[in-house]
Amino acid sequence: MSTHDAAPAPSDAPVRFDTKIAVLLREDLETWQRLNVTAFLVSGLGAQFPEVVGEPYEDADAVGYLPMFRQPVLVFEGTKETLANAHARVLSRSLPRALFTSDLFTTGNDRDNRAAVRAVPTAGLDLVGLAVYGPRNAVDKVLKGARMHP
Repeated sequence: MSTHDAAPAPSDAPVRFDTKIAVLLREDLETWQRLNVTAFLVSGLGAQFPEVVGEPYEDADAVGYLPMFRQPVLVFEGTKETLANAHARVLSRSLPRALFTSDLFTTGNDRDNRAAVRAVPTAGLDLVGLAVYGPRNAVDKVLKGARMHP
């Protein structure tokens, strides 16, 4: 039997994704900041890459729920330097990314958030969070030096 004639994997086999969604947070954030930053960082991913979103949910009473990512979001933490290094690596690899800077804690809306980021040169961004999406091995290289969030 040739490799292209191989039997399909059973439907209950574990699903392994070729891509990874990861968030890197600065280790000195308060708990509420970590949660807020994580939510903001991944919020645009489904709009930009609809394939990461699964099907809507429904409970046994036929009550519907919004779809969610089809794969886990892995959350990491690191120092300010770890974030700066990851930022440089994600830019050099041209991977899809989102950022959250310390300035965004003082703004109150999307327009002011974008203006706060636009006002700072790339090298001067005070990063507190970074999200990245792409091939597993490329994302792993971007996150080198980070550790899984406890």
